[in-house]
Amino acid sequence: MSDHSVSARRFAHESMAVLDRLTESARDDVTRAAGLIADCVRADGVIQAFGTGHSQAIVLELAGRAGGLVPTNRLSIADLVLYGGDSPSVLDDPLLERQAGVAARIYDLAVPRPQDLFVVISNSGVNNVIVEMALHARHHGHRVLAITSLTHTRAVPAGHPSGKKLADLADVVLDNAAPRGDALLDLPEGGAVCALSTLTGVMLVQMAVAEASAQLIAAGERPPVYVSANVPGGFEGNLELEKRYAGRIRRTAS
Repeated sequence: MSDHSVSARRFAHESMAVLDRLTESARDDVTRAAGLIADCVRADGVIQAFGTGHSQAIVLELAGRAGGLVPTNRLSIADLVLYGGDSPSVLDDPLLERQAGVAARIYDLAVPRPQDLFVVISNSGVNNVIVEMALHARHHGHRVLAITSLTHTRAVPAGHPSGKKLADLADVVLDNAAPRGDALLDLPEGGAVCALSTLTGVMLVQMAVAEASAQLIAAGERPPVYVSANVPGGFEGNLELEKRYAGRIRRTAS
């Protein structure tokens, strides 16, 4: 088997190598990102997480999961339907994320407070709705944490009329180390397979949450953390923690 073959073994080997490098190279940026998160929690803020496409997997890793911070909220294009009253048919448009004004509506539907932190996630960092969300958050005085691929975003043109990319608008950027196009393994006749950004994005999010928790603990504060709803008392305990953020975080069946 060639060292350049496409295989489960090669993907595991190469992706683990990237993760090993990432845990060292991202250390300082993770500490800075954790500072934003800890500051938000201390200020009674909510971490507003937004992404489109498969970046939503990283949003789910941050917002409303067992072992994660309670004051987190998932923002989504689907909010236009769930909370904005639009017809479900609007979601049939595959180019919806490139339309002007979409991010502003999603922002308004969330009714964020000034102390809320916006975590905006996009591998490319150039889609209109992503850049618009970061611009809108900054305009309203929020801190912005970006998770993106600097390799990819530097290799493609800006898609927003401002000429800005997500990385240009963030207080802290976490580089997910994914290659241009995200796929890790080159195919023999061109193209590539097996995306990397979800693995590295999850690592960065959990490192930042761990470090933010450490900062809170060092300051004598208890991190507000979810317990699994599938252990005795977990669901009830989580409901009690959520009362502090009533009306500010959304928890749906999805």
